[in-house]
Amino acid sequence: MKRLRPIKTNHFFIVLLLSGFILNMTLTADGSAKPLNIRFAFQDRIGSVLPIIAYEKGFFKDQGLEIKALRFSSGPASAEALYSGSADIAAMGDTTAIIMMTRSDKFTIMASHATGEHRHRIMVGKDSTLQTLNDLEGRRVAVKKGTSTYGGLLAALTGSGISPGSIRLMDLTPPTMVDALLAGSIDAFAASEPTPSLAEQRGAVELASLGGLGNQYPIMILGNREWLGRKKTEMEKFVKAMKRAEDFISQYPKETARIMSVQTGLSAATAQKVIKRHQYGLRLDRPILDSLHQTARFLKEERIIDRLPDFSTIVKMDFHDIQ
Repeated sequence: MKRLRPIKTNHFFIVLLLSGFILNMTLTADGSAKPLNIRFAFQDRIGSVLPIIAYEKGFFKDQGLEIKALRFSSGPASAEALYSGSADIAAMGDTTAIIMMTRSDKFTIMASHATGEHRHRIMVGKDSTLQTLNDLEGRRVAVKKGTSTYGGLLAALTGSGISPGSIRLMDLTPPTMVDALLAGSIDAFAASEPTPSLAEQRGAVELASLGGLGNQYPIMILGNREWLGRKKTEMEKFVKAMKRAEDFISQYPKETARIMSVQTGLSAATAQKVIKRHQYGLRLDRPILDSLHQTARFLKEERIIDRLPDFSTIVKMDFHDIQ
């Protein structure tokens, strides 16, 4: 009699285990879809109202997204998280975004989520004798280099006939600027909100706004081009959550100000006032692109970048069609 060959059950169980593992990657124990993970780097600043509200109010989770929020105090820090692979997408000011795109072709622009012509300001101490931009010559002025504020400051100085080289520019992060100003370690600083308003709460005064240059200073969202190409579903859900946040800040300004007060250290009244310096919404229209082109040309003229980025390669999403 022919002897029966034993069944190799180990192969059978391996198949079962692998099948279960694959199933578990997309379903939870109760059979519902598992959250889709996105590592999102953004700033803890007034310009980041949309991502902060979407995260704090659970709008991302409502779309089935599990956002790992990576919060930074400056755009270059967010950009570095994206560049290093620690983040999938990142929000940053226009100057940082342009530098990022010239640094590597792997990254591209998705959209702007906020603008604000007067969101950058130059602040001095309450007893300062400085009154005009010309008074800054020879003075110690703090700014975070590589940021949107940095680009705006250089443009404002150049437009007023002042050589940036005549000013002692000091590279400081925004959280250190107010204390440095009040301690007399610097004569002035340039920063975006909420830093100027935090300084005003402690007695500082505005020397000048960096507005009036025909630039909207858009805050951009960038991503890895290859990653974005594979994550169209996730990004549609991301856009829906951000648009819900846009509706929320329009309908509930006081609650928005309260949340941003907690996030930034501003009083709720000041937060509400500073929010009005910005316009929030996902956009990638002609005015945004014109602002980016203007900033890019200036940065190249100043030899901060060696080439103009190719804005024709940006991700094209019709935000109006995503509800």
